Amino acid sequence: MTFRQFASSNVLRNKRTYAAYFLCSAFSVMIFFICTLFIYHPELRQQIFYPVVVQAMAGAALIMYVFSFFFVLYSVGAFMNTRKREFGILLMHGMTDRQLGNMLFLENMIIGVSAIATGIVSGIITGKLFLMAGSAFLGISPLPFRLPAGALGLTAASYAVLFIIISLCIPWLLRSKKLIDLVQSGQPLRPEPGASRGLSVLAVVLLLLGYGLAATSTAPTLTYRMVPVTLITIAGTYLFYTQLGVKLVGRIARSRPFAWKQTNLISLAGLHYRLRDHAQLFSIVTVVLAISFCSVGVFVSIPVLSKQFEEDFPAAVGYMSKEGNSLDAAHLSEISQELGSRSIPFEALTLPIKYVQAQPSRADSQPGHLLTLMSYSDYKQAVLMSGQPLIDEPPAREEALVLVASQNDRTYLRGRKLTSHVLTSGLTLQETRYTKHVAVPEYLLPDLEDEHISGLVVHDEVFAELSHTLQTDLYTGFYVEDYRQTEALVPELAPGGSVRYTEGLPYALTVSGTLYSMRDSLYSILLFAALLVGTVFFIAAGSFLYFRLYANLDADQRHYATLSRLGITDSEFSRIVTGQLGLLFFVPIGLAIVHSIFAFIALQSYFYLSIAAEMGVVLVSFLMMQVVYFFFIRSQYLRKLRKSMV
Repeated sequence: MTFRQFASSNVLRNKRTYAAYFLCSAFSVMIFFICTLFIYHPELRQQIFYPVVVQAMAGAALIMYVFSFFFVLYSVGAFMNTRKREFGILLMHGMTDRQLGNMLFLENMIIGVSAIATGIVSGIITGKLFLMAGSAFLGISPLPFRLPAGALGLTAASYAVLFIIISLCIPWLLRSKKLIDLVQSGQPLRPEPGASRGLSVLAVVLLLLGYGLAATSTAPTLTYRMVPVTLITIAGTYLFYTQLGVKLVGRIARSRPFAWKQTNLISLAGLHYRLRDHAQLFSIVTVVLAISFCSVGVFVSIPVLSKQFEEDFPAAVGYMSKEGNSLDAAHLSEISQELGSRSIPFEALTLPIKYVQAQPSRADSQPGHLLTLMSYSDYKQAVLMSGQPLIDEPPAREEALVLVASQNDRTYLRGRKLTSHVLTSGLTLQETRYTKHVAVPEYLLPDLEDEHISGLVVHDEVFAELSHTLQTDLYTGFYVEDYRQTEALVPELAPGGSVRYTEGLPYALTVSGTLYSMRDSLYSILLFAALLVGTVFFIAAGSFLYFRLYANLDADQRHYATLSRLGITDSEFSRIVTGQLGLLFFVPIGLAIVHSIFAFIALQSYFYLSIAAEMGVVLVSFLMMQVVYFFFIRSQYLRKLRKSMV
C-alpha cells in the first residue's frame, strides 16, 4: 500500500464522521458556484438592474467564502482532536512528524478536491433550477442555463486555495507533541465539572443586558448598538453553556423527586459533562443559527418598505424645475408625449415651492438654515391628486405642518421635538404636527438640516405674502392609475429612474415605475441571496451537531450496550436517547430563536410598518426544518445504537 492509498483508506474508514463536513463543504461550493453563475450570466448583463445583481451575489459569495474558511478550519481542528489517539499509535509504530503532516495534508485535500468537484457538478445539475428561481424573484422571464468559464475557474480556484491553506495549517492545529498525550487522549481523566456562581450570574446579566439594549433600540440608536449587543450576547451565550447550564443541570440532578423518576437519573447522568465538553459547539451552533434566522428575516422584512412606496412617491412622474431652468417646457412636453405614446392617461399638477432663510427660536440651535415651504392648498391638491384621503386640518396663520420626507422616517421622528422658526419677515411659525402624507418626493427637494423632514406646510395667506425668498421652484406631478406603467420612461432624462435635487442639474426628476422596478429587484435578489446564505448556515449548524453526535457514537454504543445488559427496555432506551438528542438539537435552536426575536424587535424600530408576520414565518419555518432534521437523525442514530444492543 502506498502512502497516498493509506491516506485514502483513512478517509474512507472515517467516512461516517466526515460525511456532514464533506456535504456541507460541497453545498457551500455549490452555492458559491450558483452565485457566480448569476454574476457571469450574459443575459443578465443586459438588464437594467444587473449592477444590483452583481453586488448582491458577489456579497453572498464573499460571505460564503469567509464562512467556509472558518467552518472548514474549525471542523478540521475538531476532527484532529478526535483522532489524536490514532495519531499516537501511528507515531509509536515509526511514523515521523513530517509523514504525519503529509498524511493529514493528503487526507484534507482528498476531501477538499472531492467537495469542490461534487459542489460544481451539483451546481451544474441544479443550476437551471436556481436560475429559474432567481428569475422568479427578479420578475423576469426564465434565464437559460449558461456555463461561463469564469464561474468555473473562480469557484475551483477560490476553494482550492482555501483547502490548501487550511491543509497547510493542520500541523499547527495538532498542537500536542507528546506521544503520551496523544495515546491517552481517548481516555482522559474527567474531573467533576464545576460552575462558578459569579460567572453564572454574569451569563444572566449579559443576556438580559443584550436583550434589554435590543428591545429599547430606536432607529437612531440601532446603528451604534448593533455591534456591542452582538458581542454581549455572544459572551452571554458562551457563559450560559459553560457555567449557567452546568449549574442548572447539577441542581436538577440533586432534586430527588425529579431525578429519581423513571429513567431521569440515567438521562441526567453525564449531562453536565456533555454541556461542558460541548459548550463551544453549542455556542457556535446557537450563533450560526441566529445569524441564519436574522439574515433571512432581515431581507424577508425589507420588502415591507415596498408597501409604502406609493405613499413616498405619490406622482407617477415628478418633475422639479429649479428657478431659471430654461429646459422645463421641453422636458415637460417630452414626458407628456411619451405618456401619450404609451396610451397612459394622466393628470398633471403644477405648484410652486418656496425657499426661505429662517432662524430657529431655540438658542442652542444652529443659526440660519434653509427652509422649504408649501401652501396648504397646494398640499391638499397634491394629496387628492394622488388618490389618498386628506386627513390633515389646515394650520393657523402662525402654525405649520411638518412635511415628512418618507413614511419610514416616522420612526426617526418619534424622538424629534417640534420647534418654531423665525422668518426674515419677523413671522414665527410654530410646528404643530406632522403631515399624514408625502406630497413631494424627497428626491426632488434640497437636503435640510433635519434630513427626515422635507419642509413646512403653511397657511395660504402666509405663503402668498412671502416676498423675501431665496428661490422659487415649480413642481409638476404626473398622476396615473398604475405608476408601474411608467417603467423606463424618459431614460435619457432620468437614467436609473431619478435625478436628485442635489446632483447640480437645473431640474430634478423621479419616475416611479423605474424606481419601483429597481427597488423591487434589489429587495428580491437580496432575499434570494439571503436564502442561499441562510440555508448554508443552517446546514452548517446541522453538520456541527451531526459531527459531534457521530464522533461519540462508539462510546455511546458501549454505554447503551451496558445498560441493555442491566435490563433497560426498548421504550426506556428510546426515551433516554430522544431526551439527550433533544437537548443537543433544541437547546441551541431555542436560544437562537430567543436571540432572533430580540434582534427582530430591534429591527422593528427601523420600520414604520409591522414586520411581525414576516418574522414569525421565518422562525416557524426554520423550527419546522429543525424538527424534521431531528427526527431523521434520531431514527438513524437509534438504528445504529440498537445494533450494539443485539
